[in-house]
Amino acid sequence: MVYDFLFNTHKLYNDQRSNQAIGLQLGLSIVDCYPYLPMMSDNSAASSMILQPRDQKRLKRTISVGDGSPTSTLSRSSSTSSLSNLPRLQFRDHIWTYTRRYLAAEAVEEAAAAMIKSEDGCDGDQQDGTADGMRLVQLLIACAEAVACRDKSHASALLSELRANALVFGSSFQRVASCFVQGLADRLASVQPLGAVGSFAPSMNIMDIAGSREKEEAFRLVYEICPHIQFGHFVANSSILEAFEGESLVHVVDLGMTLGLPRGQQWRRLIESLANRAGQPPRRLRITAVGLCVEKFQSIGDELKDYAKTYGINLEFSVVESNLENLQTKDIKVLENEVLVVNSILQLHCVVKESRGALNSVLQIIHELSPKVLVLVEQDSSHNGPFFLGRFMEALHYYSAIFDSLDAMLPKYDTKRAKIEQFYFAEEIKNIVSCEGPARVERHERVDQWRRRMSRAGFQAAPIKMINQAQKWLKNNKVCEGYTVVEEKGCLVLGWKSKPIIATTCWKC
Repeated sequence: MVYDFLFNTHKLYNDQRSNQAIGLQLGLSIVDCYPYLPMMSDNSAASSMILQPRDQKRLKRTISVGDGSPTSTLSRSSSTSSLSNLPRLQFRDHIWTYTRRYLAAEAVEEAAAAMIKSEDGCDGDQQDGTADGMRLVQLLIACAEAVACRDKSHASALLSELRANALVFGSSFQRVASCFVQGLADRLASVQPLGAVGSFAPSMNIMDIAGSREKEEAFRLVYEICPHIQFGHFVANSSILEAFEGESLVHVVDLGMTLGLPRGQQWRRLIESLANRAGQPPRRLRITAVGLCVEKFQSIGDELKDYAKTYGINLEFSVVESNLENLQTKDIKVLENEVLVVNSILQLHCVVKESRGALNSVLQIIHELSPKVLVLVEQDSSHNGPFFLGRFMEALHYYSAIFDSLDAMLPKYDTKRAKIEQFYFAEEIKNIVSCEGPARVERHERVDQWRRRMSRAGFQAAPIKMINQAQKWLKNNKVCEGYTVVEEKGCLVLGWKSKPIIATTCWKC
């Protein structure tokens, strides 16, 4: 119920985006601090509302036409009236947009509350739980607004109430709220005075270092229990197999090596498929891993070489010690007559920066390598918008869907679920919420934005036509009911209850 409410709230919150262009260049501090000021639309007088916190009454104020005060209706001069046929978004239009979104969210909340009260057959505990969840939504949004406005006293008070209600072993929304509370607290602790510029990130403590082993275990559990990464591997390998069809000398450049996932799971499946394909297996398979975890990657490579031998495949494995931002074309050794593919699983969003220069550089290098295909798997959500509150709402909706899916897959007090949530997804959430500048690396974007980026970099879409195989994969792997796969403009999107989670696309030069 709470997830459905949040879904409707998020939908209405974003209703005006297509026409109001939220991403225009407005100052972050101005928009975040004054989203609910009363403003006029067009040239007509109207009444507007000063929105106060939820527990206070809303006050209505009428603005006269003839009043010469700053709060009166703004009139246009005759010299500018001739341009009225050209729509121009002004600051008040953006303020009005935020006001409409807030009112829409309030309307959804009131409608949902009325619906709950009118429902027959719902016991008191269920009603109380839903009401508590909605209250958490209100508190989280109010706290995010206070943090955005650098109102430390109000934000601290809201955080205290949130900590008492956002329980790690509570409902799915209580658990996801606990992660956002951590992120908001870290961001509040790093708040700079108004007018200050520069990046900020929570300082690292000894627990961050000590928790690296827990994070590795959490990532392994995510791979085993959640279908996100396995789905990406399945679609990527299918596309790679198609590119390697009939070829005897093949080469894979793996960006990030799926974050060093133990045993090289993706490439074990590829080795098996290459050995069992129609005709002869390739005479040589080369895998080049790109990343800074040299020892870990080399250990995985040694295991893969032994594994390939059991299938009669000659595997050559090498590591390029470099992060993506410093990668150069000469680092990748491409041999004559071999077919090259590039594989990127949840990697490229980390080099998306405000300047876009880092990502463009990486894409240019990949383009110069002229791979037969580039496989791109990324989170399908908008966590890289210019405004903090917009990113916050997008992330809240996205991760609420993920935690809702975990609720369906694992028991309430399962320690595996706690590890997945607190050591993996919570880390992503905290980075999105608490960090800015170079420290913010979880810059997930919608698949449409990736299409635009790839097209500008000179890549052409290579449609993935395997929706039936993907749906069969869900069934064969007994993926939890609620997960769906859809084909969207040549890409495959894995979602939970219609909410996109992971998108897979293929590109050629």
